[in-house]
Amino acid sequence: MLRALTLGVLAALAAGPAFAQLFDDNEARRRIEMLRQQVEAQRQATEARLSKAETAAQEATERAADRGALLELANQIDVLRGEIARMRGQLEVLNHQGETAEVRQKQLYLDIDTRLRKLEQAREQQAAVPEKPPAAAQPAEAEPSPAEAKAYQAALDQFKLGNYTLAVAAMQGFLVTYPGSSLAANAQYWIGMAHSGQRDYKSAITAQRKLLVQWPDSPKAPDAMLSIASAQETMGDRASARKTLEDLIVKYPGSSSATSAKQRLAAFSKR
Repeated sequence: MLRALTLGVLAALAAGPAFAQLFDDNEARRRIEMLRQQVEAQRQATEARLSKAETAAQEATERAADRGALLELANQIDVLRGEIARMRGQLEVLNHQGETAEVRQKQLYLDIDTRLRKLEQAREQQAAVPEKPPAAAQPAEAEPSPAEAKAYQAALDQFKLGNYTLAVAAMQGFLVTYPGSSLAANAQYWIGMAHSGQRDYKSAITAQRKLLVQWPDSPKAPDAMLSIASAQETMGDRASARKTLEDLIVKYPGSSSATSAKQRLAAFSKR
């Protein structure tokens, strides 16, 4: 059994390069440690046997046993000492492999850390360079302040909850407080939609037309015209609704609302 274990350890050592290829450093270190523990346990067992043999030899000498028995014990002791010496050599090799794996792992971590630092530095340098706006770019609207955004969202939440009266009041209050806000056109649009929610279609049309007069270039302008057409159709004024849809397609041909307007006009034709 001892010789079989020894041969197994030597075979594992001989296959060191292939072993390292099949497993990563952590797995290699774990297996090396397992082999080291097995060899160490076997060495201790062998030393125990050696100690017993030496004790038996001493007792035989003291009892003046025959010379043949003493020679056999001496041979067994030499064999055991040889095996212990080989195991100690194997333990040194296993310890060396474990240390090598640990060094390789530390080098790998250092390499990864260095690369990450370089990437972070490059990203910081790139972020520090201000982007040049296109020559023909139009000045962008100022972003709403946190207070504006909060007030607008609070009013919009009332609309989402179906509290249309509160939504109208909140949006009107927003326009009084922030008349120059980039969200002003949106607030006016939701005032019209809240009136529609209350089935007050005349007030809805009035609110949306106010948007078209004050903010004709707003992204909400096409939506406002579509809302006007819906209110007119609901009120039974299909001629006015058709005219509004046609004007929408002419004024805002690339908008999604224009696409909806075309679909509604096609539906009108089928009726």
